[in-house]
Amino acid sequence: MNHTANEVASQPEVWRAALRLLPPAVGTGAAADGLDGLPSAGERVAVIGCGTSWFVAQSYAVLRERAGQGVTDAFTATEFPAGRAYDRIVTISRSGTTTEIVDVLAASSSPSVLLTAVAGGPAAAVADHEIVLGFADEESVVQTRFATTALLLLRASALGADTLETVPADAEAALAAEIPQAWIDADQITFLGTGWTIGLAHEAALKMRESSQFWTESYPAMEYRHGPISIAQPGRLVWVFGPIPAGLADDVAATGATLVTSDLDPLAHLVLLHRLAVARAEARGLDPDTPRNLTRSVILDTGAH
Repeated sequence: MNHTANEVASQPEVWRAALRLLPPAVGTGAAADGLDGLPSAGERVAVIGCGTSWFVAQSYAVLRERAGQGVTDAFTATEFPAGRAYDRIVTISRSGTTTEIVDVLAASSSPSVLLTAVAGGPAAAVADHEIVLGFADEESVVQTRFATTALLLLRASALGADTLETVPADAEAALAAEIPQAWIDADQITFLGTGWTIGLAHEAALKMRESSQFWTESYPAMEYRHGPISIAQPGRLVWVFGPIPAGLADDVAATGATLVTSDLDPLAHLVLLHRLAVARAEARGLDPDTPRNLTRSVILDTGAH
C-alpha cells in the first residue's frame, strides 16, 4: 500500500489518541498537558490556515461559534485582516513551516497557538503556544489524518470529547464500506455541505484534485440549486456531507446524477472520500503520495520579486 492509503486506514486509532488528550466536559478548552493555548469559552477567536488547514479552520469556526463558545472567524493566512482585534489566534500548519502562517504569527500581538505535527519549526518560534500532534504526522504530501485529527481535537475542545466517542467507530465503518466502481469511474463530483460540513466539502474537492487531477467543485448545499446544478448529469456524483436540505435529493435525481450520502459522522464520511481519492489515483496510474506540482509545505522565497 502507498503511504496515503496507510495513513487513511490509521485514522480511527489516531482519532482515539486525540480524544484521549481532552476531558469529556463541554467547552473546557485546554485541560491536559501539551494543550495549552486552546481557546477558552467566550474568547473572540480567529482560526488561520492554508489549503487543507484553511478548510479545517472553516469547519472549526462554525462548530465553536454554534456551540456558544464565542465569535470565531476563519481565514486563509494571506487574507487575515491584521487590524482586527481577537482575543486569540489559532493557526494550523502540519509542517510548522508554512511561510504565510509564520508571517501572520510574527506580525500578531494577540495570544496565539499553533497546531502542528512537527515540533520546533519556524511557526512555533513566533507562536505563544505549540500543540504537537506528532502521532498524526504523515509521509504523504497529501494531508488526510493530520487534518482530520486536528479538526477532531478542536471539535472536542468546543463540544466535549464524550460527544464524539463514537466517531472513530464510524471511521472504521467507512474503511470497511464498499466503494462502487461507478464512483471510481465518475467523470465529475460536486461536494456539498451545510454549516460546519461546508469546510469538509471544500476539503473533499481539494483531495480529489490533488490525488487524481480530477474535476471537482464544492458549495454550500443550499447554493447548489442557484447555478451549479446545471452541470449535473448521468455519470456524475453529488456528494453531500451531513443533512440533505429538503427537496435537494429529488432535484439531483431529476438530473440523472448519483447522490452520495451517509448516516456516518460527516468526518468519517470524509474518510470514505479519502479512500475514493486513492482508488481514483491508482486507477489512473498516479501516485497519490506525490501529486504533481505539490510539496509537503509551501515555503516562499520572501526575497523574490
